[in-house]
Amino acid sequence: MHVGVPAEIKTEEYRIAATPVVVNELVSRGHVVVIESGAGLGSSITDDELIGAGAEIVATADEVFDRARLILKVKEPQPSEIERLSDAHVLFTFLHLAAYPDQAAALLESGATAIAYETVQVPSGELPMLTPMSEIAGRMAIQAGATYMERPRGGRGVLIGGATGVAPAAVTVIGAGKAGRSATMVAAGMGASVTVLDIDSSPLRAIEDLRLQRVFTIQSSRRAIEHYVAESDLLIGAVLVTGARAPVVVTADAIDTMRAGSVVVDISIDQGGCIETARETTHADPTYSVGGVTHYAVGNIPGAVPNTSTYALTNATMPYTIALAEGIASATRRHPELVGGINVAAGRITNRAVAESLGLEFSDPRDALHLV
Repeated sequence: MHVGVPAEIKTEEYRIAATPVVVNELVSRGHVVVIESGAGLGSSITDDELIGAGAEIVATADEVFDRARLILKVKEPQPSEIERLSDAHVLFTFLHLAAYPDQAAALLESGATAIAYETVQVPSGELPMLTPMSEIAGRMAIQAGATYMERPRGGRGVLIGGATGVAPAAVTVIGAGKAGRSATMVAAGMGASVTVLDIDSSPLRAIEDLRLQRVFTIQSSRRAIEHYVAESDLLIGAVLVTGARAPVVVTADAIDTMRAGSVVVDISIDQGGCIETARETTHADPTYSVGGVTHYAVGNIPGAVPNTSTYALTNATMPYTIALAEGIASATRRHPELVGGINVAAGRITNRAVAESLGLEFSDPRDALHLV
């Protein structure tokens, strides 16, 4: 199999979908890996390192798409990338199609098979390729929130951990999944007073079991959200429904009750956002204000730390990449959870949650790809 890795072109996306370790594993199995020159530089991985692992470096993305049949990416394909796809391609990347209907429509038109990292789910419910990025996003959400609470950044001038004789910041985390849990741990470690809300008691119980100081778990409800949002110095939105658009759980009216200079971070923005006033931003222009409340809603938060993120992501994707290089049929037999990752195939939407979010007909991926 020829495996291709183009340079990421989404605004300020610095990750790469294959490290030298991944390249070496593929090449040692007889596959050819074609990588666009400079694709790894944002993650501090040079062309020479990739060549040393066995990759072929080419000058343009066109060459990657022309030569390769399995395309590895990090973020959802941009319009110019989708134009290069055909029914001969298998695309393996984050897709988040519920939040990007235009990309979904273009992928359907391309005829390519598109497999999403974020909807590959093992029987335990774990999302093995989303988990490492969720953990990083949660940690960075607190880092960003603490920065924008500073007065020179437009905040109220609240130190997240407080000081002797001075109360710490009130941090509210909505969603106790991987991102929310990571945000909670970092905020608690910095000395904040943290309230975590979720509709499911199981992840709340898991946080309770950590015995973190000044962390309180609350069963989520509309009234509870309204109460704790109003009291927050920093609000973290971390709600996830696998494959579907994130539900809006914090209304604009609730945001209006927050003090001027408070900060909102919506980690869920790459699934459409769980906060009504959130709209996707970039690392170049990460914030905006609504009623004096700073909003940080970067769609690729882990992209700001690409060296860490690239290695964390490819550690998770590598077993699936190796399997897919042998063909989809054998890959899905070895890793049945990959079937849930197939979002688009043969011009059809093949993930039920994505289809429902987009208002399109669902087709069974096994039928679309004639999988046994």
